[in-house]
Amino acid sequence: MNSKLFVGNLSFDTTENDLHDAFAAHGTVVEANLMTDRSTGRPRGFGFVTMSSPEEAQKAIDALNGAQIGGRALTVNIARPREERSGGGRGPRREYGRSRY
Repeated sequence: MNSKLFVGNLSFDTTENDLHDAFAAHGTVVEANLMTDRSTGRPRGFGFVTMSSPEEAQKAIDALNGAQIGGRALTVNIARPREERSGGGRGPRREYGRSRY
C-alpha cells in the first residue's frame, strides 16, 4: 500500500497548513500539497498528503474519509498514479482563410 493520499472535496478556503494539521493528528505528515489552477492560482478543491508509513495512511483514511473540514465532507483515499495524457487535446492544425491554390 502507498502512503500518498488523495484528499478531495476541500473547501476553497482550506490552506496547506489546515490540511497538514488535520492529518498530523493521525500520524507523521511528510508532505501536504493543495492543487491550484495554473492560470488563476486559485485552489481546485483537492490535494495530496503523504504520510510516513502505509499504516499511518490507512489510519488517516479511516479517521478522515467523510469527516467535515471547512463545512465539507472530505473524500480521502489512496492516491492513484497519474495517468499519461496526450498533449494538449488539440487536433491537427487547420488552415483558415483563402486557399493557397
